[in-house]
Amino acid sequence: MHLLFDLDGTLTDPAPGIVACLEYALGEMGVPSEDPDLRRFIGPPLQETFAELLSTTDRVEIDQAIGHYRTRFSDVGLFENSVYAGIPDALSELAEMGHDLRVATAKPHVFADRIIDHFGLRDFFPRVYGSELSGERTDKKDLIEYVLKSEVLPTNATLMIGDRRHDIAGAKANGVAAIGVSWGFGGIAELTEAAPAAVVQSVGDLVATIGELASDRDSARGAPTAESPS
Repeated sequence: MHLLFDLDGTLTDPAPGIVACLEYALGEMGVPSEDPDLRRFIGPPLQETFAELLSTTDRVEIDQAIGHYRTRFSDVGLFENSVYAGIPDALSELAEMGHDLRVATAKPHVFADRIIDHFGLRDFFPRVYGSELSGERTDKKDLIEYVLKSEVLPTNATLMIGDRRHDIAGAKANGVAAIGVSWGFGGIAELTEAAPAAVVQSVGDLVATIGELASDRDSARGAPTAESPS
């Protein structure tokens, strides 16, 4: 299958960098954060995040805050990050199983590419898809649609893996199945409400669930199995 992986909260834990950059941007805007848990803003587009944090719909003000955020993120914040335990082994196993892996993140691809390279994940992800600095394709619906069209991927052989409702909703809007991972920033309640094909709580469960969904798809198509002759 063609597997589309979200980045933040799915492959890596970016919380230290993102939270510090949000605090920096708010400080530069003269609006110290009064939110006790900025981690909840990891995943959604920055435009949506700063609209809420600044209590405004003024695009100029939102863009100014995003500019401050990126000033710190581009040099420091993107590396205040770590790969979740077990992810490299899981990616290796999925690749050995014959799955095709891509990154599909709302983060600008210019940053996502640097993160993938920094953490030595390029062998698993030769293709990294993300948004543009202009804000284009920050919506997961638009991003997944772009990936599907760019590579002519069949929807019934593509699977989105992510930690937020945005990942699940974006996949569903494109007729793509999704798996929610609970170790990120959405949590089980948010993911369950979004109703993906499955919600998993460990990296091992993720690999097993992908295998099961792939097997179910092959069986539905009448593909040979280990128990039946080819």
